[in-house]
Amino acid sequence: MNRRSKWLWIEPITGSRKISNFFWACILFLGSLGFFLVGISSYFGDNLIPLLSSQQILFVPQGIVMCFYGIAGLFISSYLWCTILFDVGSGYNKFDKRKGIVCLFRWGFPGRNRRIFLQFLMKDIQMIKMEVKEGISPRRVLYMEIKGRQDIPLTRIGDNLNLREIEQKAAESARFLRVSIEGF
Repeated sequence: MNRRSKWLWIEPITGSRKISNFFWACILFLGSLGFFLVGISSYFGDNLIPLLSSQQILFVPQGIVMCFYGIAGLFISSYLWCTILFDVGSGYNKFDKRKGIVCLFRWGFPGRNRRIFLQFLMKDIQMIKMEVKEGISPRRVLYMEIKGRQDIPLTRIGDNLNLREIEQKAAESARFLRVSIEGF
């Protein structure tokens, strides 16, 4: 999906619309809805879910706890569905050699600051940094170091890029921008 020429490179960034996010949002919604319905059915003494007998669950304290967990899960599920709906985190990186600028664009949550747009001069870019941490929760992120500013991530923090992919992406970026690569 990268669009690249001699003078211009546009790299799209995927947001929250991933199969794994759809999967987890569905699982969380169905599970929390089940908890909520079992808790409510224990209050009414009627079976809202045909496979479970609500007479075995007392409303105080099990039914109340199940309702609480169901409502909490529904809130978290609605948050996940909102991130998917608004495609939070998606955008693009645009490197333009003719104009000498780098533009980073990301979508956020609705509101005044929904559009996140950063623009830098290419001459201010000092290097491309790779952060590679292995272990239980590996972290592989590509940063752009800009003179007088904080390091700007070029990849999504949660992307699970393997070592070869992150090195290749860093090499392509450094080659196009004509800067060095540093790993930490």
